[in-house]
Amino acid sequence: MSNSTPTKPKFEPTPKQVEALDLLSGPAMYCMLFGGSRSGKTFWLTRCLILRALKAPGSRHAALRFRFNHAKQSLALDTFPKVMRLCFPGVNASMDKSDWYAKFPNGSELWIGGLDDKQRTEKILGTEFATLYLNECSQINWPSVEIVKTRLAQKAMMDMDGKNPCPLPLRMWFDCNPPPKSHWTYKLFIQKIDPESREPLSDPGNYASLKMNPDDNLVNLAEGYLETLQGLSSRNRKRFLEGEFSDATPNQLISEEDIDKWRRDDTDRLPDFIRMVVGVDPSGADDEENAHNDAIGIVVGALGTDGNAYLLEDCTVKAGPGVWGRVATSAWERHRGDCIVAEENFGGAMVKQTIKVANPRVPYKKVSAARGKAQRVEPFAALYEQGKIRHVGRFQELEDELIAFSTFGYTGPNSPNRADAWIWCLAELFSGLTRVERKSKVIVPQYQDSYGGGLGWMG
Repeated sequence: MSNSTPTKPKFEPTPKQVEALDLLSGPAMYCMLFGGSRSGKTFWLTRCLILRALKAPGSRHAALRFRFNHAKQSLALDTFPKVMRLCFPGVNASMDKSDWYAKFPNGSELWIGGLDDKQRTEKILGTEFATLYLNECSQINWPSVEIVKTRLAQKAMMDMDGKNPCPLPLRMWFDCNPPPKSHWTYKLFIQKIDPESREPLSDPGNYASLKMNPDDNLVNLAEGYLETLQGLSSRNRKRFLEGEFSDATPNQLISEEDIDKWRRDDTDRLPDFIRMVVGVDPSGADDEENAHNDAIGIVVGALGTDGNAYLLEDCTVKAGPGVWGRVATSAWERHRGDCIVAEENFGGAMVKQTIKVANPRVPYKKVSAARGKAQRVEPFAALYEQGKIRHVGRFQELEDELIAFSTFGYTGPNSPNRADAWIWCLAELFSGLTRVERKSKVIVPQYQDSYGGGLGWMG
């Protein structure tokens, strides 16, 4: 019998990971790995990020997700220690679990963060980095990407042998399970166009991408995992197994192109407003336990002297009545609103009481929905196409909900609270479209003043 100590298995990259290494080591500053679930994207990008940190003493690097809790669980507590154990067993780099960063023996740092935590984000983005990695970037909106990109600025030197130092090239990496083709990832890396202007990129060679799917990572998958993915719905199978970007919503009522075509920037000169309203879509959340409840849609809109409606602010919040009541009434005060409108079908009396407790001076009007969500949107779809409805600035989450409405119904993953609140605004601003007989079964706004008496619309 041999007395020799068994050696630890050596990590062997898959052929697709080797292909990814060639991409990440190439000339492109921006690289995205996209594809199905459990294809090794996150593991490999984390490994390559750590390798850059070890090559350049004193360099800083960051791996970010949309939510900090997800970044902590997925990256800091799972992927990072796994990569260190398998790929860098002789390197000591423990994770600081108060500030959530790892410091390597050569002085380099790897920060883990989320973009939903304002204080932590400001702390992380208050410095410069040589590498930025956005994990699960389909959850991150384009304006946030633009802000993060400004921190890709650290001058670091590679000095592996102490004799021939050279600059470490700046790199920004992304990964995702492919979202719909309307997402900025598809526009930037596949179509090679600017996500905002839709103009062709001036340097398309600086944006590279590679598809990695689960069947490229079979050696590292649990038995039966592929069969699990094959049993998903066709839509999810296309995304999580085949790694394909999905087409835009079939038969959608409001297109992203129409929203963009008539969009106004925050700096544009706007017309005078003749009516200003705040729309609220309640969800029934309470103050004590709201973590798993839907958000309360709170949106501000106005009717201009040019006859167009303008979306001005999305104040949507996940909170109980004590908080969202103050958010809604504060928006009314800030924009000098005429009233707050809300759906009566879901706790109408509670909504009115919540608003009156927050500010007794606020005029409240209730609106009733007699048809489904998609049918509520239909009267306004043509107005979007004609440019009668315009967004002042960018409202990524609200717009994602709007473009998920189709003639078949709402196709989005979560309840469209923001879009519903906006529809209540539009129902008030364009009341002529919806004030019809109840027997027609369309939206019928019913107005009451703060004392319960009928007011009608005085506009």
